[in-house]
Amino acid sequence: METWEGKSFSITDPKGVNTVIYQVIKTPKALAKEYPKYALERLESIDELHGDMKRKTFYIDFPSTNQDELVILSFGKDRVVVNTAILEGNKVSISKKPMPLKCNSIYSEYATEIKDFKYTPNLKRPICVIDPETTEEIKPVLYFDEKTNEIKGKCKLKPNKSYFAFEIRDKKDN
Repeated sequence: METWEGKSFSITDPKGVNTVIYQVIKTPKALAKEYPKYALERLESIDELHGDMKRKTFYIDFPSTNQDELVILSFGKDRVVVNTAILEGNKVSISKKPMPLKCNSIYSEYATEIKDFKYTPNLKRPICVIDPETTEEIKPVLYFDEKTNEIKGKCKLKPNKSYFAFEIRDKKDN
């Protein structure tokens, strides 16, 4: 019989909203000069329908011993609401005000690629590109950059389509 050592928590999405949550993982100080300072890991979830509402239970496989920082993305018909939370013990504290964002747009009438994501040693990346219609991540194709001696990735994007991309940075890194 297998046992699971992680944590779980649930939220409820109204009709027309689909929420995804990422755990923010800080790169160890010994590796911080060579790799991105933060990486993102999407939490697995299970959905249960209750009328027009959808209850989602999220799972953190390897929670930290003190607290875990979370990014909550709620995708609606024409917008994304971004919020943060802290998982401490068995309590999730969600911020009352969504965080301010600096946004850039990418639009093309032709198929294109976003290249050169740097990866952490465990192949986590600091940036995520999401299809807002499906809330699925656009999985990158990994390649080895011989010039920089690093593993990098590139995402292929479809023309005339919107995507949501985000990364975690310290305010001073702008």
